[in-house]
Amino acid sequence: MAANLDAAAVRHVAHLARLNISDAEVALYAEQLSRVLGYMEQLGELATDGIAPTAHPLPVVNVFRDDVPVEPWDPQRALQNAPQRQGAFFRVPKVLDQDSA
Repeated sequence: MAANLDAAAVRHVAHLARLNISDAEVALYAEQLSRVLGYMEQLGELATDGIAPTAHPLPVVNVFRDDVPVEPWDPQRALQNAPQRQGAFFRVPKVLDQDSA
């Protein structure tokens, strides 16, 4: 197991994180952080030679369709469900006053 973190190290980390912690929290966090570091030491002992770095443990497949160019919709079809239209365009409420632009 990793060497136990002392109170000074925990207070230093708390200072870097801009945390105000009590003496009881210092003792608690020292014990917890020591366990985390011990676990990291265990992982460091594993033989990983010849194992490729992995970004994801399972094979990831792109679920998106291929980006294939298609003919665009004609304006009539694109606007068939528009609540308001003006010629070949969507008509929307004005959101800016002319004076504020």
